[in-house]
Amino acid sequence: MALPKEQTGGYTYGDYRTWSDDERWELIDGVAWSMSPAPTPDHQSILLRLTRQIANITDRTGCATFVAPLDVRLSEKSAQSEDETPTVVQPDISVFCDPSRLDEKGAHAAPDLVVEILSPSTGYKDQTTKLALYERHAVREYWVVNGDAGWVMVYRLGAERRYGKPDYYRRDEAVRSDVLGGAEIATCSFLAAKA
Repeated sequence: MALPKEQTGGYTYGDYRTWSDDERWELIDGVAWSMSPAPTPDHQSILLRLTRQIANITDRTGCATFVAPLDVRLSEKSAQSEDETPTVVQPDISVFCDPSRLDEKGAHAAPDLVVEILSPSTGYKDQTTKLALYERHAVREYWVVNGDAGWVMVYRLGAERRYGKPDYYRRDEAVRSDVLGGAEIATCSFLAAKA
């Protein structure tokens, strides 16, 4: 099958599995989103440093940390067949505290914590489409990292399964995570200092 055209609808995980591995794609509600071009060195540097920090914590808690590309399949209907699943995303970082959500293909349910590092090609989607998607699928914490501006926003799922106003952390502060047992990660440990 030919690779999809971005922003066309009706695709499923069954279609997604037939696409070439030469390009990375995500599906959100049946719409294909290109993950090209590859992330920048700054993006990869933040990803590596932050993953190391989170994994050091999850290694002690029984949760598991994964980096992209890990296919996270999200479905609205529990009876829906796997091939009919309209959403497959590859968060920069995913933390799962329930191993039953993982299988040999990746994950078939939402992570407890998702981190997306903004880049020019995905920034708008990460702050709008994915924000709504992660809220709808009850991701307990959603971190949006802006390396260029030097801030992190953390959305936390409230009692009504909605994200409230995000907590905002600057380069000189520490991000606190409920999912990680109240652990704090200094933003300077993963955000590079800017001149």
